Amino acid sequence: EVQLVQSGGGPVQTGGSLRLSCAASGLTHNEYAVTWFRQAPGKEREGIVCISPNYDKTYYSADVKGRFTLSTDNAKTTIYLQMSRLKPEDTAVYYCAIRVRSPACYRGYGIEHEYDYWGQGAQVTVSS
Repeated sequence: EVQLVQSGGGPVQTGGSLRLSCAASGLTHNEYAVTWFRQAPGKEREGIVCISPNYDKTYYSADVKGRFTLSTDNAKTTIYLQMSRLKPEDTAVYYCAIRVRSPACYRGYGIEHEYDYWGQGAQVTVSS
């Protein structure tokens, strides 16, 4: 059984930093895409960062590029999202997700129903 267990998140002031973690277990697939989504109050869930571990390239949405950094551990089973220069508009529940059917991020990564496995979510609240 595939499980994604998230940790991190919490309250932070504008300009501060936080790191989210997503530990994956039970994966038997050789290729997949890992994406961080977020859902702000009253808004749709949006994909913000995607990596295909085998391709070793990361894609960032315009909203977070230059402020957020995705990385993995050596085994590529834990995915980290380092968030810096946070803004109030970054306030959201953040989710990690894995897509197996289409492992290449460059084909797009923002469609929720394409993802097979989800973390439990982590609240990030940025105060001004």
